[in-house]
Amino acid sequence: MKKPKPAHKPGSRSLFYRISAWLHLWLGLISGIIVVIICITGCIWVFNEEITGILEPRTVVATQPGKAVISPSRIMEIVDKEYPGKKPGYMLYREGRAIETNVGSRRGGSSLKINPYTGEVISKETRKPGEADFFRWILNGHRFLWLPYKIGRPIINYSTLICVITLISGLVLWWPKKWNKNTREQSFKIKWGASFKRVNYDLHNVLGFYGLLVLLAIGMTGMVWGLDWWSKGVYWTTTGGKSISKDSRPVSDTLQAPHKKYTPAQSMDLAWDKVAEKHPASSGFYMSFPDSADAASVITVIVYPSKGQYYNHERYAFDQYTLAELKGDEVPYAQAGFGDKLRRMNYDIHVGSILGLPGKFAAFFASLIGATLPITGFLVWWGKRKKKKKPVAVKTKAAVARPVPQV
Repeated sequence: MKKPKPAHKPGSRSLFYRISAWLHLWLGLISGIIVVIICITGCIWVFNEEITGILEPRTVVATQPGKAVISPSRIMEIVDKEYPGKKPGYMLYREGRAIETNVGSRRGGSSLKINPYTGEVISKETRKPGEADFFRWILNGHRFLWLPYKIGRPIINYSTLICVITLISGLVLWWPKKWNKNTREQSFKIKWGASFKRVNYDLHNVLGFYGLLVLLAIGMTGMVWGLDWWSKGVYWTTTGGKSISKDSRPVSDTLQAPHKKYTPAQSMDLAWDKVAEKHPASSGFYMSFPDSADAASVITVIVYPSKGQYYNHERYAFDQYTLAELKGDEVPYAQAGFGDKLRRMNYDIHVGSILGLPGKFAAFFASLIGATLPITGFLVWWGKRKKKKKPVAVKTKAAVARPVPQV
């Protein structure tokens, strides 16, 4: 009688394990320092708004229900008073915070923070092109390592990909061959009373498992911005085979410029009133002022219905001359399909805000764990490396103890 063939070839699992171990070790060593930087800067960025509120308490303004915030035209007056002859580029209102506006570009120039109810200027800051505040500096490190963008960005992108691969290979190494009481304790508990080497191993092994899912979500959403092939692949998969289409930018009808009915200040107020009337309970608004150097630019208003979240925003565009509402390619969130909704959620998933404050804490602690993994992993490898180099005592006949002869 022929013996039945085994369901799995002998050694197939061990080969897969060895490949995973090789990838985990060398990819981890290659990307370790960069992953530490990505994770530490990510930790800090997650709570950038909350930290700013603590460091700049004057920018925290209690919400006054029933009281209207100052109009865009008032913002224009305040900017003209502080910087005669200048016009604001945008205004950002968030519930419970001062209104932010600027003169010049967002990466340089002057910015103001204004009380949304009284119009009082709370803070005034001027930065030279290239200068960045603390959180912009943190974000620059997170996105391109403070290097020239074309050099630093690919390093970050592919280090993130390597990190995702090491997380998956780490799960393979973590998974016990057999589940029993001992393996459960080793896989889910840190033995704090053991030697330094054992505690370090447990920190790498156990904390790595607990942070795995959140770190994978953070890494995969990060690659959506960084790796074009990944971004297109995720969209293609989640939409059932659709390709990403470039949004067409709405433009104002420049032929109507000589016939405009409203002053720039009136146009901004009317556009603001139209949107605010539709969304009276929204927690935030971003409004861009038409660019004086671009006659075809439009008035843009973005509405953020939920505090601290951006995925379900709604975008409006208005012709700066006629105030006609212009339709872009962006579909309202409620009408979007699964793939488009997931893409809109990308930032909120990345920083954890998709689940509110608990999600942000999860992203913070997972990123903190992610920053320790290359360090604890290196110490595990270094300890094994030193152990392998220890000379092994070889027994010889001369070394064998003999009884002392009696005289």
